[in-house]
Amino acid sequence: MMNLDFSFYNWSLISTYVLKGFYFSVILTVVATLGGIFFGTLLALMRLSGKKWLDFPAAAYVNGMRSVPLVMVILGFFLLVPFIIGRPIGAETSAVITFVCFEAAYFSEIMRAGIQSIPRGQVSAGMAVGMTYGQNMKLVILPQAFRIALPPYGNTLVMMLKDSSLVSTITVAEMTRQGQLIASSTFQNMTVYTLVALLYLLMSLPLVYGLRRMEQRLSRRKKA
Repeated sequence: MMNLDFSFYNWSLISTYVLKGFYFSVILTVVATLGGIFFGTLLALMRLSGKKWLDFPAAAYVNGMRSVPLVMVILGFFLLVPFIIGRPIGAETSAVITFVCFEAAYFSEIMRAGIQSIPRGQVSAGMAVGMTYGQNMKLVILPQAFRIALPPYGNTLVMMLKDSSLVSTITVAEMTRQGQLIASSTFQNMTVYTLVALLYLLMSLPLVYGLRRMEQRLSRRKKA
């Protein structure tokens, strides 16, 4: 029978250290999302540029990243990059860089599909009124593409939040790793992992709700 010990002493100890991991998981997700969207958009534009010297490396990067499990990318970056550059990289820094690079590949494909769904006539119309390619993309195409890409962005964001637990493989003290350390020292396995699961739920549900509200607001604005 499960025995959850929520005595004041254990709860205070467990919650203090698990919440430290909770903060890092949130920071990792936010930074990886912003960085992934930024670099993913650049990759999407490179693939749609029509120039092989831009399209080929972008396509190779995206397809390569999407073909390798995230945990292997995390371990490979953490172990190989310090060997190549000749100096160590902190585990937390390595985790953030890896997530940004990995998620950029997925965000790139989402944004590319969003851009390609915009009617070509809008591009021609922008050019007809004197807009440059950059102005057309910034003011006409990308805002519409982002609205179209928002639902799959949301799905990827929730998956990324849960995948943040994988950085525990390189000893980053995120939420799951903190839970493992506390459980091994206090033997309160069910208490610790129940708290960790609840915190993941606490992060995911408001995120899903917020994204749904944003989609509804953008949909009403489009109709108006």
